[in-house]
Amino acid sequence: PPKPTRKPSIDPEAAQKLEKSLAQRPDKHDLIERNILKDDSVAPALQAAKEKLQRSQLEDRLEHALQARPKPEELIKEGIL
Repeated sequence: PPKPTRKPSIDPEAAQKLEKSLAQRPDKHDLIERNILKDDSVAPALQAAKEKLQRSQLEDRLEHALQARPKPEELIKEGIL
C-alpha cells in the first residue's frame, strides 16, 4: 500500500513570515545589553545566588548612603530647606 503523504503542519506563507521574523530578531548580546536576557557568564545553578548577592550589595550601599545623608535640621541650618 502507498504511504499517505503528510501535509505540512504550517502553511508556506506562515513559514516565510516566521523565517523573516527570526532573521530580524536581535542577537543575544543585544538582548543582554538591553537587560532583556540575563548574562549567562555564571553557571545556571549559581545564577540565583549571584543575583541575590548583587541585590544584597546594592541594599548595603543604599543603606550606607542613606545614613551618610544630612539630617533635615542640618539642611535648615544651612539654608537649603
